[in-house]
Amino acid sequence: MSRLRINCFAISLDGYGAGPDQSLDDPLGVGGETLHEWFVPTRTFQKMLGKDSGTTGIDDEFAARGMANIGAWILGRNMFGPVRGPWPDEQWKGWWGEEPPYHVPVFVLTHHARAPLTMKGGTTFHFVTDGIDAALERARAAAGGKDVRVGGGVATIREYLQAGLLDEMHLAISGALLGRGEALLAGIDLPRLGFRCSERVTSPNALHVVLTKDKP
Repeated sequence: MSRLRINCFAISLDGYGAGPDQSLDDPLGVGGETLHEWFVPTRTFQKMLGKDSGTTGIDDEFAARGMANIGAWILGRNMFGPVRGPWPDEQWKGWWGEEPPYHVPVFVLTHHARAPLTMKGGTTFHFVTDGIDAALERARAAAGGKDVRVGGGVATIREYLQAGLLDEMHLAISGALLGRGEALLAGIDLPRLGFRCSERVTSPNALHVVLTKDKP
């Protein structure tokens, strides 16, 4: 069976995966963009923007690993856009323009139904209203044996963690301090859930930690 993975998810030194006061102008919360300063310069990310440039090395290696063998994604609704409540219309098509960086099916958790949205480059957004288990079942079916990646946000990752459904997490710990925001791991007993630290690598920009669930 395909694995359910978290990759390239950045948190602050004080444990926040997003800053406070998220908005259209600050989709990651105030200060949240500083968490991704390790990722943005990498060749992998720059390639997503259509550029033939970017840094190589440890950060890029983890960024590239995060895109390998992914057959589908799962996102919380806030990762798709800032709209809250019922969809007023279907004009909002995500943060990424006409060609999102996924290039595979993406399953968006929401309480409000919406028709699938097909974009350029192979990305189709499917809006799932019946919970995290249904989203995972559909994502695994669409992934064709490849892994499924949960892209966030914090609340969505916490749901999958607490349900015991995640197999592996790569966290990139930034040097930033946010003070407030959405805490990723607060109150979650990772050893009880079966996780251990299987990899730890430091770059000038981040501490990369891979947490792997032991097989029963």
